[in-house]
Amino acid sequence: MIPLTVKEVEHIAFSLAQQLLKFDEPIPDFTTRFPNILESCLLTPFQKFGGRHLYPAVIPKASILFYLMIKNHPFQNGNKRIAITTLLLFLNNNGKWLNTDIQEFYNFTIWVASSPAEFKEQAVSAIEQFIRKHISKAETNKTY
Repeated sequence: MIPLTVKEVEHIAFSLAQQLLKFDEPIPDFTTRFPNILESCLLTPFQKFGGRHLYPAVIPKASILFYLMIKNHPFQNGNKRIAITTLLLFLNNNGKWLNTDIQEFYNFTIWVASSPAEFKEQAVSAIEQFIRKHISKAETNKTY
């Protein structure tokens, strides 16, 4: 399984979110991100405990990544947009893709963002269900 690096997020997911997912609120420069939060979001899906992966497959890893990118706010603005592009980049790097209506994806992302922190497990489970419903094999397994 291929993890994402900070450089990939900066050069692909961040810039795509800036270019393609424009809203009234701009995404500040990458260098203004909050220290170490992005790194934590990228490392958490690959954590082990007692020699076992806490998130053992692509979908659980993608789900916790998406959740953390939204809820931990690694950036001053644009966290939901960057979470969407980061999720798609992670899935693509691992030979998968999401086939979903953009409005449904957006609405789901807003729902995750508004979910109470005390319902983290339920929100991550809902993300897993959303991904399972829409996941497909990527047309190309091309990394950038």
